[in-house]
This record gives sequence, C-alpha cells and structure tokens, in this order.
Amino acid sequence: MEISASAMRAASEVRVVFGRVKRRLKALADTDDLTPSQSSVLSRLDKDGPASASELAAAERIRPQSIAAILAALRQADLIQRHPDPEDGRRQVVSLTTSGRHRLQGDRKVRQEWLAQTLQEHCTEAERQTIIKALAVLDRAIEAATAR
Repeated sequence: MEISASAMRAASEVRVVFGRVKRRLKALADTDDLTPSQSSVLSRLDKDGPASASELAAAERIRPQSIAAILAALRQADLIQRHPDPEDGRRQVVSLTTSGRHRLQGDRKVRQEWLAQTLQEHCTEAERQTIIKALAVLDRAIEAATAR
C-alpha cells in the first residue's frame, strides 16, 4: 500500500508539533531530578494503581534489573512505597506515596495551566474546537492501529 503525500505531511507535522509541545511541557515540570523512565513509572502507578515490580517491568517494556534500579531511586526520593500483596504475601506491591502523588498532580497542573493559557491567548474559540476534534480523530486512528 502506497502512503499518500497528505498522510506523510500529516505524520511529519504531528511529530514536529508534538515534539515541541513535549519539550516545552517537560521544561515546566519539576522532574529535573528524575529520569524519563522514573517519571514514566510514577505516571503509570498513578494511572493504573499499585503493581508488582514484574508487572511494571512488563508494562514499561524494560528488564527486571532496570525496574529494580528505577524503583530503588523512587523509593529513596520517597515517591513510592512497597507493601505486601494482600493476595500473595510473598510478593511486594509498589504504590505512590502521598508525596509522589502530590508531585505528579502539581507537575500536571502547572503543565496543563500553561497549555490552557497558551491556547486561550493564541487561538480563537473555533481554532480550539478544531484542535479538540483533530486530536479525537488522531486518537481514534492510533487506537485502531494499536488494536491490530
């Protein structure tokens, strides 16, 4: 199947714009002392809830040794805690601490407020509605592609 010129242009534009947005939002976050992998694990725990180290390694697609190092650093920073699995006492479950949850929520709030302010100041209501609709289309396409 040949890819159309418009699909190639759309892919390029999405990649470039999302890259710029990601870099700007990353600069606003208070995660200078965290690696991208550590930030990803914190976000996963917030989104999906408590998990074992092996579940986190599988979800993050990294080796068990790597997740162990990430969890050790997060534990040292008091962002996560370990406790026995209520269903299997031999297993440890990892969850966010209160400070870990507060840190994530604060970072998200700062980033979302900056982006909302930027959209408010530089886009019309019609343009913001177009962005909402375009992102819904993009999300649907990505979901369909990953469901295969």
